[in-house]
Amino acid sequence: MPRKESYEDMLNKLQDILSTLEGNNLNLEEGMKAYEDGVKLVNKLYKTLNSYEGKISVIKDEKEVEFEGQDGDR
Repeated sequence: MPRKESYEDMLNKLQDILSTLEGNNLNLEEGMKAYEDGVKLVNKLYKTLNSYEGKISVIKDEKEVEFEGQDGDR
């Protein structure tokens, strides 16, 4: 089973695609393929950030509950 790409790996791939597109050395088909691949990566990156945001919210909420309990004990 292949390992899941890290956020940084995907970001590096996106940067490579952008550099390739900016180089203007692609024909139309190659440019469209690179653009599509870039859009797919942006969507994956966005989903990854959203999942981290959800995890951070849960952790934050758990800490707030913990702190509320500590304040009541004093």
